[in-house]
Amino acid sequence: MLNFLSSLVRKYRSNFKVLEVLRNCVQKRTLRLGARGFAFIDSLSFMNRTPVMASALHLVMALGSVAMVQAQAQPAGGSAATAAQANAAQVTPPYDGSNLSVQVRDLCFVLGARDNQLVGYGIVSGLAGDGDKDPEFTLQAVANMLERFGLTLPPSALTSKNIAAVVLTADIPPFVRSGSRIDVHVSAMGDARSLHGAVLARTPLLGPDGTVYAVAQGPVAVGGFIGGIPGPGGASVQKNHPTSGQIVRGAVVEREIPVTFVKEKKLELIMRQPDFVNANAVADKINKTLRSDEVVDQVASPALAKDGSTIQVMIPDNYTADPVRFLALIEQLPVTVNTPARVVLNERTGTIVATSRVAVSSCAVAHGNIIVNIAQGYDISQPQVPLAGGAPVLSPATDIVINEGEGMLTPFRSMPTVQDVAKSLNALGVTPRDMMAIFQAMKQAGALQAELILR
Repeated sequence: MLNFLSSLVRKYRSNFKVLEVLRNCVQKRTLRLGARGFAFIDSLSFMNRTPVMASALHLVMALGSVAMVQAQAQPAGGSAATAAQANAAQVTPPYDGSNLSVQVRDLCFVLGARDNQLVGYGIVSGLAGDGDKDPEFTLQAVANMLERFGLTLPPSALTSKNIAAVVLTADIPPFVRSGSRIDVHVSAMGDARSLHGAVLARTPLLGPDGTVYAVAQGPVAVGGFIGGIPGPGGASVQKNHPTSGQIVRGAVVEREIPVTFVKEKKLELIMRQPDFVNANAVADKINKTLRSDEVVDQVASPALAKDGSTIQVMIPDNYTADPVRFLALIEQLPVTVNTPARVVLNERTGTIVATSRVAVSSCAVAHGNIIVNIAQGYDISQPQVPLAGGAPVLSPATDIVINEGEGMLTPFRSMPTVQDVAKSLNALGVTPRDMMAIFQAMKQAGALQAELILR
């Protein structure tokens, strides 16, 4: 039987080679051989010659199907070790919060496309007795306004109990066209008690060059109030600041500010917070995106970080006639932001802000509080002879008590994240102001691996 099979193998060796080529082609095309595949092989002319040959060919094709399934389950290397390495490479490390992916538009703004500040001086009325107390500049402003309407009066003949002089400020965004509306902030300039119920008369808003770019008018919305009886013996209640408010969309733009953001087929992105690492990351992201885009012409270096705040971008020829579309493509690119290690201390408000990259080396901390209590009273000394006509004498007395809180030296291990730092400091049970002193001492000792900013 073995001799018969060997003779068959030698006889049909060429047919086996053909089947091997077919199996390799099927593997390359990643097709699975099912019932239809076996039916196709059975229909070949040499399959009907010998039953043994047909069984052998079915066995070969079955082995080929198993090999194809294994090839699809494993990478090209074929080994289990290679598959394990590939799976390990695909494992994403846990996010520690140190890096954040944001859009380019949140990191940069385009040079030339910026806001401009406007300012104006005007008069508000309708204050119901809470206006200015007749200052000279308010009376003169009222007289000038009346003169524009054909009524000439000396300032001394006017009163300003219901009128107040105000200063107007506004920011006009770029690309704002004539007829658009912007918000206006209003604040009292004199001694008015409140701007509640005030109505602003038409007031021009000027730019730094002295040109009128907008005109403001309308009722003022105040976010605070004041009530009560002023003066000696009176009582009043105040919430927020009643002498400032705003007019939402209260100014109409009269003149457009020209904006030019493309010069010599180039535009510049300005970092909102200058940083060399983030500026280079933005340039690299733009270069990778443009080079991988088949629509954009290949440019050697489309984006170049000139310094920590300026990124120069060349506009490809495909977008020369449509720079807005090119800029919209760039501003939507996600960039991984590298946040510096920084601790900000505000002693006025007791606020502490630390980034996630803050780390502390091994150190030991002991912090104790000293509480000083001062009590002032009076001692009464009676005369030794009560009937001698002497009077009791009052003498001031002051008692001072000093209490020092107990503190012990607490060792701190290396703390690589801000979570560990916060947990260790909270375990001491100290207040935020005590934490400020601890942070400063850590920085002086060289244990705080971060920039310390005091406000």
